[in-house]
Amino acid sequence: MKKVKKAILPVAGFGTRFLPATKSQPKEMLPVVDKPVIQYLVEEAVESGIEEIIFVTGRGKRAIEDHFDISFELEETLVEKNKQDLLEAVQKISNLAKFSYVRQPMPLGDGHAVLQAKHIVGDEPVLVLFGDCLYDSQVPASKQLIEVYEKYGDSVIGMSQVEKEEVSKFGVLEGIHLENHTYEIKGMVEKPKPEDAKSNLVAVGKYIITPEVMDILANMKHGKSGEIRLADAFSEMLENNRPLYGKELEGEWLDTGDKFNFIKASIHLGLKHPEIGEKLKEYLKKIKL
Repeated sequence: MKKVKKAILPVAGFGTRFLPATKSQPKEMLPVVDKPVIQYLVEEAVESGIEEIIFVTGRGKRAIEDHFDISFELEETLVEKNKQDLLEAVQKISNLAKFSYVRQPMPLGDGHAVLQAKHIVGDEPVLVLFGDCLYDSQVPASKQLIEVYEKYGDSVIGMSQVEKEEVSKFGVLEGIHLENHTYEIKGMVEKPKPEDAKSNLVAVGKYIITPEVMDILANMKHGKSGEIRLADAFSEMLENNRPLYGKELEGEWLDTGDKFNFIKASIHLGLKHPEIGEKLKEYLKKIKL
């Protein structure tokens, strides 16, 4: 069994939910406390054993490339001002992993975005992380998925439980519980009505996909929505009686996909930040609504 050493991060979206802030900067570069969202995801992947990060970008995403590149002028300035702690923090970013960049020329679905990296991934399993899903957990969420893959040898979907009334926002999964919050997936439905959902387990935007899934995407002209989507590839696997697993991730799911949840994530991680945590806690106690 080949090890999971590469990760695909699709970051080609327009970030329309955060306009006008995302008019001239990528949504993935919006800061949660003092780091952009995308850096949290890269660090999670690296902590899970990933060695190469493949960004699938689009127009207006150059800031992501610049962020993970060396910044000679900035580093020289920090040296001159003897800001060693900041210098180390900046230098760490470009040394996190090997970085590759490919473009998605047209927004034709999340599966289409993943497919743009097929020539880099080759015949290896790969971690896929979407930019709206952070996790605060003792064991990195990506590592939890990799552990399930290493045991069962097939694709794995990261999952979380949500309130029943929230299921219509997500892809809902049903399956047989095996062990340790791990399921064999038997069915999935995109954004069902709450009364039609057979479970409250939803996909959170973290996956391990095998070459088999990549091949299905490559042969898919378009899915049910008119786009090439990962959900359709997984559905095809289930229709063909191919194994598919789900891992209910342990930890706190920090969804940064909309304004309210983005602020919640900022508060959550702000309270744990060594520099501002106590100040923020005292401030929140004083707030009068």
